[in-house]
Amino acid sequence: MIRNTKTAGCILILIVGILAGCASGIPISTSQKYPIEVLYEGQMLERPYSEIGFIEITDEDTLTPQQTRDNRMMQRGNDAKTKELLKAKLVLKAQKIGADAIINVKYKYYTSAKKEGYMLNGIAVRYRGD
Repeated sequence: MIRNTKTAGCILILIVGILAGCASGIPISTSQKYPIEVLYEGQMLERPYSEIGFIEITDEDTLTPQQTRDNRMMQRGNDAKTKELLKAKLVLKAQKIGADAIINVKYKYYTSAKKEGYMLNGIAVRYRGD
């Protein structure tokens, strides 16, 4: 049992930080504008559409020695700028197949003792006539 409230508070902040870093939700900014609509999981497209197909960008890398120093998690994951670049790549991929929007966009980051990676995916759609 932790008796020192300052220590308990620090541990709680550390745990919340670790859980936030491992979250599989969408930690991507929604302020960037793209040539097609990008809607995240749970957001609804306000006009009729037809699905073109599932699109995805993934990558996995071996952790560097700096990321695994003393068997601790160090500086892992993608920063906000990198996430925006990944989202732009997903948009380009959707545009190449004629999409007007991407719906149900999800970002997931994962890590293990030796590797880290990400998946960014969604459903490319084309608008139907008004």
